[in-house]
Amino acid sequence: MEKVTNWGIMATGKIAHTFAKAVNYTDGAKLYACASRNAEKAIEFGALYGAEKCYGSYEELAADENIDVIYIATPMSCHYENVKLCFEHEKNVLCEKSATLNSAQLRELIEIAKEKKLFFMEAMWTKCLPAFRKAKEWVSDGRIGEIKAIRADFSNAVDFDENDRLFRPELGGGALLDLSVYPLNFITSFLGFEPKEIHSAVNIDKLGVDMDEAVIMQYENAYASFVSGFDIDNENRAVIVGTKGRIAFNPWFFCTDTVRLYDRNNKLAEESITPHLCNGYEFEVMEVQKCLSEGLYESFINPLSDSLAIMKMMDSLRKKWHFTYPEE
Repeated sequence: MEKVTNWGIMATGKIAHTFAKAVNYTDGAKLYACASRNAEKAIEFGALYGAEKCYGSYEELAADENIDVIYIATPMSCHYENVKLCFEHEKNVLCEKSATLNSAQLRELIEIAKEKKLFFMEAMWTKCLPAFRKAKEWVSDGRIGEIKAIRADFSNAVDFDENDRLFRPELGGGALLDLSVYPLNFITSFLGFEPKEIHSAVNIDKLGVDMDEAVIMQYENAYASFVSGFDIDNENRAVIVGTKGRIAFNPWFFCTDTVRLYDRNNKLAEESITPHLCNGYEFEVMEVQKCLSEGLYESFINPLSDSLAIMKMMDSLRKKWHFTYPEE
């Protein structure tokens, strides 16, 4: 009989609903408990998704001995303390991206996880998607030759609301941690974490968050670029161009179920379509459960070293922009 993984979900916002649906869909997964700082919201969320336990505090959730792993869906400014709380109670953690506000916080959490021998992963769900993994396979097999260029944009216009976490610097708002983290993960997955130079431009709004940014990354024999922002509508496609062909993701490269391989003559050589079974997050749930069943403390698909390297890149960008978060 397959072992059931008891999941706990910390916070009950929009992303928590998406993740709860994926947990309930996945074999071997059970939404055992949820928590909100508002007990009524926890009860309402739990009733919607069948959670056995509904807590009015994160401390109670972390202390529940029946939970195998906790998914953290709080605002980014809270991640550092929330993860530490879970680790204090010997809980494995999947933390929504971006895992922390800066690399110093993430480095500390990684050290704690390793010391306590606890599973820890940043929830970069796109790396678990079949379409992304197929592209990695094609590149590894040399299907497009040497990579020369990558383009991966992620922008979508959001109506301004000063109460929305996206526009509040004290909650880790802005495009960098919420949007740009996707193209950065995409690009570095194929070109690595050591570009020779990174050039960028940013627009900081009146409330003190980065509304949009453009980034160019120069590697030894290739370059990559992206634009991201909350005040721009874009196609959000991605393309990896090599000496023998190209790989195209569209639309919405970070969550698509379709990826196409073209030869140098722009002829379609292969197409991979793997429909999401639920909403795409189920592949991330599966990856965490696979790691736990194998006694792993981190994922080979999204290792902690990747998350830390990306966080260092974002620190570097913010340093150039003279941009800090209030908690720093």
